[in-house]
Amino acid sequence: MANMRLFEPTLNDPFESMFRRFMAPLRAERNHEELDIRVDVTEKDGMFKVRADLPGVKKEDINVRIDGNLVQIDAECKEEKDLKEDGGKVLRQERYYGAVSRAFTLSQDVDDAKAVAKFEDGVLTLELPKKATTTAKKLAIH
Repeated sequence: MANMRLFEPTLNDPFESMFRRFMAPLRAERNHEELDIRVDVTEKDGMFKVRADLPGVKKEDINVRIDGNLVQIDAECKEEKDLKEDGGKVLRQERYYGAVSRAFTLSQDVDDAKAVAKFEDGVLTLELPKKATTTAKKLAIH
């Protein structure tokens, strides 16, 4: 029992612990090209369900296009102008403002006439029924 020690990673190297705490507030700048709409796509009962995170975006600033099995989501987050009102100054601005787009294909065409889109709490939900497939017709050879 004399060889047992309490495992506490921050106590192993005081210099490393101090360095981590010093660097913690710094964030790497992200390029606008890195920003992307994160989506979850599931398939069940002849339907695709897409959930896309769009925080800070208003419903009227979202555009969804469906072309066969291609789904494209476009969104724009507009900058709030009241941050600098009344002589105030911005101390830190990390939120993204601008347009972002995401396109992906599904394994089967979508029946766009029956597709439904809902937007609530920053999450866009698409219910995309699969288009009925046509069966191959065998031609008789004369």
